[in-house]
Amino acid sequence: MEQLDGSEHNWFEDRGPKCVLMGYIDDATSRPFGKFYTYEGTIPAMDSFKAYIKKFGIPQSVYLDKHSTYKSTKKHSTEDELNNIEPLSQFGRALKELGVNVIHANSPQAKGRIERLFNTFQDRLIKEMRLKGIKTINEANKFLSWYLPIYTKRFAVKPKSDSDMHRPIPDGINLDRILCKKTEHVLRNDFTIAHNKKLYQIENNIRTQKVIVEERIDGSMLIWHKNMLLKFKEITVRPEKIIQPKLPRPYVFFNKAHMPAADHPWRRYGINSHINSYSQKEKVGQKEKELLLTTI
Repeated sequence: MEQLDGSEHNWFEDRGPKCVLMGYIDDATSRPFGKFYTYEGTIPAMDSFKAYIKKFGIPQSVYLDKHSTYKSTKKHSTEDELNNIEPLSQFGRALKELGVNVIHANSPQAKGRIERLFNTFQDRLIKEMRLKGIKTINEANKFLSWYLPIYTKRFAVKPKSDSDMHRPIPDGINLDRILCKKTEHVLRNDFTIAHNKKLYQIENNIRTQKVIVEERIDGSMLIWHKNMLLKFKEITVRPEKIIQPKLPRPYVFFNKAHMPAADHPWRRYGINSHINSYSQKEKVGQKEKELLLTTI
């Protein structure tokens, strides 16, 4: 199990602005891991987790607090309550797709191990970076890649079991499609969607009601329909709706009577048999009249 949290602090003292250390600590070995970011949020959490699993593998579980990055603040809908579905944050959804069990702490004291790590780093790490004159996030992250292995070698403990419960990243898995923000949008009739107060025009001719917008860790944005990557462009206004002119209805001067065909069901099932019998009687009567006139 990994404990994960973010620590906002004056890490560079007066040499640079405040930033956040996204820190990890292994519950079995006390092995630390971390990266610096400008803020604590979904993208920093996903980026740091991606770096972690590439280095150590996928953990069985992650212990988190109830920050909105890790636990959804969305209210349960009636459908969620009926189906016993817990709303997930974007980070929670990504961990679920990776098969990681998420455990939320009910108090800061419950995640005391990661809090103690932050207290240690706010003393030792700050002094080490002061000696190196580090004042930017990029410099600090490069320093961590050198500093953390030395810290682990000195302070990590041996676990009770030698078996490592981390899982390797499965072959063929696309981490960028999992560790990203996914937002479902309705595709309008003019092939446009609105996302983050911006308007986008889909250039593919597709027939669907919804598309998925992915915001990647690197800042790029992609739009998908199922497994199809869509082409799009940002626009400022919605395209004008093309109104087809209505053609005038032709004026009908007369209605031409329509007689059904001889094999039409109207005739075949005797629906109009009384008319047919009347016509037959008229033909026979005409012949009788002609015969009487010739005999006279």
